[in-house]
Amino acid sequence: MAAISVIIPAYNVEKWIEKSISTLQGQTFKDYDVFIVNDGSTDRTGAIADELALSDSRINVIHQKNAGAAGARNAAIAKAQGEYLYFMDADDWAEPSMLEDMYSFAEEYDLELVVTGFYIDTYYKDDKAYRETRSAPDAVYETQHMFREAAAQLFDAQLLYAPWNKLYKRSYLVDREIFFPDTFWDDLPFNLEVVRDIERVGAMSGRYYHFLRAREESENTRYRPDMYDKREEENAWMHELYEHWGIDTPAVREFLARRYAERLVGCIENVTCRNCDLSRTEKREEIRRMISTPQAIEALALAEPTSAIMACLFAPMRRGSVTMTKLQSSFISFVKRNSTNIFARLKANR
Repeated sequence: MAAISVIIPAYNVEKWIEKSISTLQGQTFKDYDVFIVNDGSTDRTGAIADELALSDSRINVIHQKNAGAAGARNAAIAKAQGEYLYFMDADDWAEPSMLEDMYSFAEEYDLELVVTGFYIDTYYKDDKAYRETRSAPDAVYETQHMFREAAAQLFDAQLLYAPWNKLYKRSYLVDREIFFPDTFWDDLPFNLEVVRDIERVGAMSGRYYHFLRAREESENTRYRPDMYDKREEENAWMHELYEHWGIDTPAVREFLARRYAERLVGCIENVTCRNCDLSRTEKREEIRRMISTPQAIEALALAEPTSAIMACLFAPMRRGSVTMTKLQSSFISFVKRNSTNIFARLKANR
């Protein structure tokens, strides 16, 4: 049995999967196996995965009909036997010491979950990218309550949302039957279920994972007619988590309000993006609906922007101005469409 089982969902990633796997093969830690799940790819992803498996006995390939990232990860979870599970995307890559540092940390402190920093590399040309960094101070949360009190800071640093900056104790997931739900943006509900009753958590300030953004295939660039509904659902999940934890402080209320308001900006930009097929009137009505709900009004009143950029973005929504909110969001959509570099920098410093 390997110490770590690395799980990689793969769908039409023939351009990137070899580099992703090579950064695993270059790890200083060697006691791992890999499960590549070819999720119904229509390009050479499956064939490349099979070729990689022939050259490395640690690599296992699962071929299945397209089921989405959640279904692919769950298929591998059912087969993996590693003491820990690590989830990687097939179009990203990792620093050489990632697995060794995470494993050593988990073993030293008997952790059920390790959280690390990461990089966001937004490519605006084939060979040029703007690099954003995310991290939190080194910490071992000695009690469940200590972790819960610190969770807002970890959420704020974007460290608790994705699966690829974490090492999970496999027995913790299996014993509680925690799997990825079959839903769009499955990472958050999965991790909320993981942290809901977890007791032994540690955070590492080191940055190891490179999340690559701004590819044409990325779902981040698509218009999502259900985005607002999903964000409302996520907001309800976050509030329910803190109710379950019994934590209701001014700092947590402000964090939840600011989180909601920030994502409201993204929902409005989704409406003003070029690929949105709503009419001008329908766009205005959709924006009006989003900024006039009781939860939006309350969140915008409580939220304390952490930058001048975000304060400017909140201002027209706080006034309830549909016209100014739409104009501002249309400008954001224009920048996002025409200058990935500038948009990435603005977003990173918001």
